Amino acid sequence: MNKKLRIAYVITGLCGGGAETMLFHMLRFMDRGRFELVVISLMDRGKFGDEIEQMGIPVHTIGLRPGRATPSAFFRLVKILRAARPDVIQGWMYHANLAAQLANFFVQAPVCWCIQSSFLSFAAEKPLTRLAIRLTARMSRRAAKVVYVSHVSRTQHEQLGFAAERGCVIPNGADPVLFQASATARQSVREELGLPPDALLVGLICRHHPQKDHPNFLRAAAIVARKWPDVRFVLVGSQVNDANPEIAGLVRELNLGPRIHLLGERRDIPRLTAALDVATSSSRYGEALALALAEAMACEVPCVVTDVGDSGILVGETGIIVPPADAPALADGLDRMLSAGPEKRRELGKAARLRVQEGYSIQNIIRHYEDLYLSLK
Repeated sequence: MNKKLRIAYVITGLCGGGAETMLFHMLRFMDRGRFELVVISLMDRGKFGDEIEQMGIPVHTIGLRPGRATPSAFFRLVKILRAARPDVIQGWMYHANLAAQLANFFVQAPVCWCIQSSFLSFAAEKPLTRLAIRLTARMSRRAAKVVYVSHVSRTQHEQLGFAAERGCVIPNGADPVLFQASATARQSVREELGLPPDALLVGLICRHHPQKDHPNFLRAAAIVARKWPDVRFVLVGSQVNDANPEIAGLVRELNLGPRIHLLGERRDIPRLTAALDVATSSSRYGEALALALAEAMACEVPCVVTDVGDSGILVGETGIIVPPADAPALADGLDRMLSAGPEKRRELGKAARLRVQEGYSIQNIIRHYEDLYLSLK
């Protein structure tokens, strides 16, 4: 019997962002007959730690706080990696890529990186992230492989000095079984929100962060609301709630009150996504390939997206692509999608799901990662 290949995933944290969600779904589907897995979070267990352990995958935490890196934390990482004896170390996001590569001086195993974001400018990044990007650019020839989740991200990072010969693109992917159209979801979500069965729902599903540009979405929503009195806007994600002063303040300023539903962080994302008539990404920068878009497409929900990262490539002709940081343009895209009518949206939604099944399903993406790990034996 062949020995299982041991893969150690080093990730910055396990909160509910798209990068973390993508790793969680990958772990669900990895071939456990060929691979033995362990996860190391540089911060805490976050949203996914317990669920990963319930799958029989050990989860270790380093306990770093945002903005702080200490020698003792680094050597704890080294100690955990030595005990795990990985055949491959997979970094996941900038800081984890750097930590994994530095640990390689003490733990001899090929190190792969995964870069989950696109790049706008160093000014848009926090100081420690700037440092991590600059250091990993210099160290990139030491990596066994640098995986980018979008073509735009690969081009941008190689212009920063990342080794072109180490790069490859493996996009993020959605689970077409977990995410699919559902009349039951459409009905139950409208009942939950106290809306009529035929209410039109436009959704933005992402955590609160400057790169996601919630103000852009809300300003576009205010424009759309004036023309479409029956449209409601559903926002889901970490810190996307009434307690967020930026979002709550803009909702009041734009007089969106009853038209906006701020649901915060939720565990029923497949249900909420399947309830939408139109899904949106309003990101201004930093997006490489938004997992929430692939999930919406798998639910046969057409998308209106800002042209950041590979969002336009993902959506293709199944949705509408608009410039970033342009609320009137985003509003126009939403208006055109709503004006297309339910039959056209259904047609676009079915084409979107087929696009995910053919090129962006989690099962296909995992095969690419498994082939990469096996090539490094």
